[in-house]
Amino acid sequence: MITIRKEQRGDEEQIRLVNTCAFGQPAEADVVDTLRKACPEGVSLVAVCEDKIVGHILFTPAVIEAKEKEIGGMGLAPMSVQPEFQRQGIGAKLVQAGLDEMRKAQQPFVIVLGHPEYYPRFGFARASRYGIVSQYDNVPDEAFMILVLDRVALKGALGIGKYRAEFDAAM
Repeated sequence: MITIRKEQRGDEEQIRLVNTCAFGQPAEADVVDTLRKACPEGVSLVAVCEDKIVGHILFTPAVIEAKEKEIGGMGLAPMSVQPEFQRQGIGAKLVQAGLDEMRKAQQPFVIVLGHPEYYPRFGFARASRYGIVSQYDNVPDEAFMILVLDRVALKGALGIGKYRAEFDAAM
């Protein structure tokens, strides 16, 4: 049975292993380690199976830089599941639990750089539909998505969606 809970002290090594295995490289794990120290307001959740962490998701502050204002929200990245546990719905449970946390925290939006066939099931849509583009030039339009949780807060927010600077090292 899979349970989802917030990251706890002592989970760091298992989270690093999950991210490294899922992405086949340590870059995402390095970003998570850096953000853990630099961004205490982040929301880090883990999927646990028999006392072993098999999945991880992280939400950290993000902004939309518009002409007349900057709007704060959250960015989803990374989301990872141990390869032998993939395609069992664990990622979906992590995303849903994280989005529930974002709604409770009254975040106006969540951005994600991800698979365009995966994230729309959670309500994400191309950010360009809202006049928002990624800060990264090499990102395909269909891969940069947003989930709008507060339409009023985002009114007139045409601009650039930006993750924290720590993500630049992984891009």
